[in-house]
Amino acid sequence: MKITLDWLKDHLDGDVTVDDVVATLNRIGHEVEGVENPAEKLAGFRVARVLTAEKHPQADKLQVLTVDTGDGGAPLTVVCGAPNARAGLVGVLGLPGAVVPANGMELKVAAVRGVESNGMMCSTRELELGDDHDGIIELPADAPVGAAFADYSGAGDPVVDISITPNRQDCMGVRGIARDLAAAGLGTLKPLAVPTIAATGAPATEIATLDPDGCPAFFGRTISGVTNGAAPEWMRRRLEAVGQRSISALVDISNYVMFDLGRPSHIYDRAKLTGALVARRAKDGETATALNGKQYALTDTMTVLADDSGVHDIAGIMGGEHSGCSETTTDVLLEIAYFTPERIALTGQALALTSDARSRFERGVDPAFLDDATAIVTAHVLAICGGTPSTVTRAGTPPAEVKTVDYDPSLSATLGGIAIAPERQKEILTALGFAVIEQGGRWQVAVPSWRRDVDGAPDLVEEVTRITGFDAIASAPLPRTEGVAKPTATADQLIERRLRRAAAAAGFHEAVTWSFISEREAAPFGGGTWSLANPISEDLKVMRPSLLAGLLAAAQRNQNRGAGSIRLFEIGRRYLGTTEHPTLGIVMAGEKRARGWQAGKAAPFDAFDAKAAALVLLEAAGAPADRLQVMEPVDAAGIWHPGQSATLRLGPKAVLAEFGALHPALAKHFDVDGAVIAVQIFLDAIPAKRASGPARAAFTPPALQSVRRDFAFLAPDTLAAGDLVRAIRGADKAAIVDARLFDRFAGQGVPEGQVSLAVEVELQPLEKSFTDAELKAIAGRVVAAAAKVGAVLRG
Repeated sequence: MKITLDWLKDHLDGDVTVDDVVATLNRIGHEVEGVENPAEKLAGFRVARVLTAEKHPQADKLQVLTVDTGDGGAPLTVVCGAPNARAGLVGVLGLPGAVVPANGMELKVAAVRGVESNGMMCSTRELELGDDHDGIIELPADAPVGAAFADYSGAGDPVVDISITPNRQDCMGVRGIARDLAAAGLGTLKPLAVPTIAATGAPATEIATLDPDGCPAFFGRTISGVTNGAAPEWMRRRLEAVGQRSISALVDISNYVMFDLGRPSHIYDRAKLTGALVARRAKDGETATALNGKQYALTDTMTVLADDSGVHDIAGIMGGEHSGCSETTTDVLLEIAYFTPERIALTGQALALTSDARSRFERGVDPAFLDDATAIVTAHVLAICGGTPSTVTRAGTPPAEVKTVDYDPSLSATLGGIAIAPERQKEILTALGFAVIEQGGRWQVAVPSWRRDVDGAPDLVEEVTRITGFDAIASAPLPRTEGVAKPTATADQLIERRLRRAAAAAGFHEAVTWSFISEREAAPFGGGTWSLANPISEDLKVMRPSLLAGLLAAAQRNQNRGAGSIRLFEIGRRYLGTTEHPTLGIVMAGEKRARGWQAGKAAPFDAFDAKAAALVLLEAAGAPADRLQVMEPVDAAGIWHPGQSATLRLGPKAVLAEFGALHPALAKHFDVDGAVIAVQIFLDAIPAKRASGPARAAFTPPALQSVRRDFAFLAPDTLAAGDLVRAIRGADKAAIVDARLFDRFAGQGVPEGQVSLAVEVELQPLEKSFTDAELKAIAGRVVAAAAKVGAVLRG
């Protein structure tokens, strides 16, 4: 919501500065997002008079002007190509050093075709005051030569941009802001002047409401004999300052009243209507072409304004293209209606259509303001466009029942935290438009019709405390229990903390991506179970089924910015079925090791890097990493590269992680170059620790030295080395403390279809050293365990 200081002073009496307005608004709960002074961009532009205009000696389309700048000095020479430049013209001169608003060019003294030019005579487009670029600005002959153009044009009116919270529908107009400022002690609210209209005859167009649920009240009158030209300069200037393009007097009047008083209205060209204009439900299959030129398909849940020929307006949101006013309009119909906020909100969401009118109607406009608004709009039309008004037709009844709230003034201290004198509270509420009736220490407070957000005593406490100032609430320390505070983190939170530290220590950078992704990003992962019907953006529509989507998008952005090695991780939630699943995702792309004189070419990431990262992080999460089985991937959606990916499982069904190279088609889908290596660890699949007692005994260094023995086995080349190592480790759980693969060989000396696997086994004696017989027995158990998985001791 934008307002200007000059506009605000139409409603606020007193010596008010823009700094006062900004400080007060922030104090009473209206956040000021910015202040812009249009005069700043017009610094260096001055009202000037052309004294002479002669043809340029070196160019047919240029003139050499002598210009009086009004400073008493010698006239300046200015080269100009405008066709309307002539002696005696009063225009706007940009002096050297000024910056042209339209293109940011700084004016300098420069030679143009051999003639020195000391500035530029400007057009309205160059000063961003309009679209005219056919000639330079022509000011009245009596314009003060030498005056700053910003002061002369009234452009020095600061514009304040305010963030209005959704519950404050009354502040969607300049008058509502003025009322709050006056209640806070900044100036005095001026009475609203509601004109008395001398009407003649009944309206020439009948109106009615056939949808009392969507449009409880529809007021209107006709005005004949209007002249629709340009709006007055003061009205155009104010509308343009708050971001509205001036169109015509009738359209500008409707927009002006909306921004001034928070009351949308609409003005129809009667010549474009057929029969009566009624508010009704749309019919399934009907369409409407709005003022934005787009056609919308309607349903029977929407309220529209229609005549005998069909739908003209999407009620309360946007007028129709076919019934708007033009320069030929002579007879009009004013529409001032009250539309149910909920109906407007649902219609706007269904059509994905926003407008200034919708933002006000869906918050709730003042239902008791229809008659006054009709009179105010009529007065503007008569003053600017002329014409003869009819009487007012009132169809339906606005929901303007008076709401009262039982209120105890002591609540400001007990609920609001500020002890405010009852007299001051009454003064604040009265200034805000509430009526207070005292009854034995308690009050009956009548809520004004424009405050739809006030329902009970806590709302009144909010009003008196915010106007007093929340900074008046005394600071109070929170209570603290004596002694050492107990930990508050849950077991899952502690695991996530350990994983973040472990991932960072392993060289990965944490990414935080959106939980919502686009349908295109979700498609390779089987699509999302949940999606928004009315998302903020189509790129944030589907709840992610995998963390890899966001990580791949982040990897693509990093590659586009020149990152050579990408190592990203994220801990977040996947949304599948009816539950969310905590997950850790990793993406690696680009170079694992940069090229160098020691290692030669750069080395890419591979599936073994993913496996190593998965095992390190699973161990940090408390999973039994030494007992996990490497098995085929679960790849129903074609995510993983065949032959370069796998899963880590506890048994055939409990999948703790999946890792490996992503399918090239998936990387291409996200525009990531080269091979992409990834990991997903399913945190909710990791077995929880035992509830009672420690998970393992305290570490005690062994008293005796361990013994290492190497075994070489011949095994089918289809045997996973991890299965062999796992079998050997279980051959003697008391003596064998570790086993690891240290060599794999296939080739000369090894039969076709087989492979040589060498395993180092570490044995740890406990009470006494092993004897030769004991070592031989353990070796036999190792060989027997290997044979069970298809490996035989190599001769």
